[in-house]
Amino acid sequence: MDWGKIWNDIVNYFKTNVWNIVFFFVILILGIIIIKIILVVSRKVLSKTKMEKIAQQFICTTIKFCLWLVLILALLAQIGIEITGILTAISALILAVGMALESNMANLANGIVMVSNHMFKKGDYIIVDGVEGNIVDINFLFTTLMTADNKKVTIPNSTIVNSSVTNLGANAKRRVDFTFSVAYESDIELVKKVVCDVMKSDGRVYLDPEPFCHLKTMNASSLDFFANCWCDNEDYWDVYYYVMEWVYNEFKRHNISVPFNQLEVRERKDKVANIVVGKKLPERVEKARKEKKDDMFDSLKKKLSRKERKKEKKEKKKNEVAVEETSKTEKGKKKKKE
Repeated sequence: MDWGKIWNDIVNYFKTNVWNIVFFFVILILGIIIIKIILVVSRKVLSKTKMEKIAQQFICTTIKFCLWLVLILALLAQIGIEITGILTAISALILAVGMALESNMANLANGIVMVSNHMFKKGDYIIVDGVEGNIVDINFLFTTLMTADNKKVTIPNSTIVNSSVTNLGANAKRRVDFTFSVAYESDIELVKKVVCDVMKSDGRVYLDPEPFCHLKTMNASSLDFFANCWCDNEDYWDVYYYVMEWVYNEFKRHNISVPFNQLEVRERKDKVANIVVGKKLPERVEKARKEKKDDMFDSLKKKLSRKERKKEKKEKKKNEVAVEETSKTEKGKKKKKE
């Protein structure tokens, strides 16, 4: 290896490309300064919006990646490297990654939609795709719920965006609905008063709007009353259980009966007329059927049985010959002895 020649080539390169090298460092320094200014301005603009922090971070990271990619390509072009092939390779790589991670890309896009539109927030109680619970984490790929029995459920963002979602924790106040069934002989006004008094007795229940109770339906064996009241979102279950237990106690105190499903049984005393249609069963007459030709399976069976018979005959003949030979040899031995 000729080190002198290598050194001369390096010196000649710097002599012939002085301005390209100068512009390289100028572009590098200006590019870094511009990237920092753009990122600072972007963060300030995004911080003034109502966008979630996770969305702000994702947007800033994407902007930073794109700016650095443009700067690197500009520097490579400045020192004389052809960037057409590099752009083609980057495009092919992005396409391959996108096809391999198609489902994750869909979850990412739906996660951006969810976060940017403020569809949910941590702590909301939602029902989606048959699963319900409080949201404990939202990211760009998955949403994590904690169910009432302390199970952690992870749902892809695509499932949430493409499904009907009930957000029970979107508002500070929530309505508690009840249905109470009483017997037909009950006093309607008394039932309404008892239920409303129980709801008003709980200090967690709002008096404006006022608790509500009215007769809803007349079923076959009961009168159904519909009642509701309003409370804070976090007090929903406490209010629900309180009202249910105390309404049951107040019904007993005021002798308001709760009906049960009843079955009426009567004794039948009339004679049942058994009507007979037709005569006795006819005797069986066998159907005249044509003889079927042997199929392949039957023919194979017959061939096999023929072969077996031939083998049995051959074995019998061999046994008979063997018996005759043994008898002859025994007779010859006896003659010799005599």
